[in-house]
Amino acid sequence: MKLSLGIPKGSLEESTVGLFNKAGIHIARSSRSYYPACDDPELDLIVMRPQEIPRYVQQGIIDAGITGQDWVAENEADVIEVTELHYSKVSRKKCKWVLAVPEDSPFQQATDLNGKRIATELVGTTKRYFASKNVDISVEFSWGATEAKPPRLADAIVDITETGSSLRANRLRIIDVLMETCTVIVANKNSWADEEKRGKLENLKMLLLGTLDAENYVGLKCNVEEKNLEHIIKILPALNNPTVSQLSNSGWCAVETILPFQQTKHVIPLLKRAGASGIVEYPVSKIIA
Repeated sequence: MKLSLGIPKGSLEESTVGLFNKAGIHIARSSRSYYPACDDPELDLIVMRPQEIPRYVQQGIIDAGITGQDWVAENEADVIEVTELHYSKVSRKKCKWVLAVPEDSPFQQATDLNGKRIATELVGTTKRYFASKNVDISVEFSWGATEAKPPRLADAIVDITETGSSLRANRLRIIDVLMETCTVIVANKNSWADEEKRGKLENLKMLLLGTLDAENYVGLKCNVEEKNLEHIIKILPALNNPTVSQLSNSGWCAVETILPFQQTKHVIPLLKRAGASGIVEYPVSKIIA
């Protein structure tokens, strides 16, 4: 059994390959090939534009793909959303498709744009958004640099943003949010009904989510005298309970736990003052709850 999987080309390509590598699925890319090699014999990978992936998944040309919720909506694709994957080229937050206008324009809300021209890459969704408000507008497909088009080439834009910095740099202000979006794994309905392929997708979901979760945590272990153990355990935050094991030295034990990496700067000094020794912090590659 092989699962054909679309990998997004463009801004998400590098971060997607990096995520797979961290998850233990190593992808070898070539700048001239759209069919990267992979050390998982059950995966058949193809690199394609995320805008096209939902359509090819719906049609069954590929079993599944990694794309954005925005492109699933844009294509009105009838697919299974296997899971959200909260990563992008900049952050781990959801991105937003926003309606933006020049700072000094008179437009304050979508209805003010009746009869105006909108530039966007998200043409279908934008048309449906304005139609729902009974606003008659002209939507033009934008090939890029969308934020540079108002006011000369367009009256307003619908564009995606993570931080809003590019919009502010181009003196644009947001007047509405059309949708939030994040990266998702989507599957063809027939492929999802196939027991083997569904099992592979669920395994992939587990590994990728576990890898993303692990980015926020580190492992911590230390040696503790038994007389100080109760106090040490009270200091340590843990996903569940710290692991405690007996050392060969009488009266000593080892304590190990997982904790958010932001907390280590506070926890480590407290552990040291409470009598812990041999404190070691180490990275965590996956956390599977």
